[in-house]
Amino acid sequence: MNDKIKINLLMAGTTYPVTIAREDEQRVREAAKQVNIRFNLNQQENPDVSPEKIIAMTAFEFALQALDQQDRNDTEPYKEKIKELTEVLDEHFRETT
Repeated sequence: MNDKIKINLLMAGTTYPVTIAREDEQRVREAAKQVNIRFNLNQQENPDVSPEKIIAMTAFEFALQALDQQDRNDTEPYKEKIKELTEVLDEHFRETT
């Protein structure tokens, strides 16, 4: 069964028809809402800047936010440190037994 639906999203004053999985509708609509909120804030703060530049600024802000979130979820440095500490503890316990 094809559980896709077509919806129209209004973002930055333009309507975008999209086809999405039905279960993603709420998340997709919320994402569009967040784009509009940030776009409107940027437009209010920069009234003399063109909408094209405002949407680029908005996209940049979301990209930066995604990268920041990705950095926060990067556990590799911690895994490496845990590995080092485990080796130190293993060595210590081998010497004391």
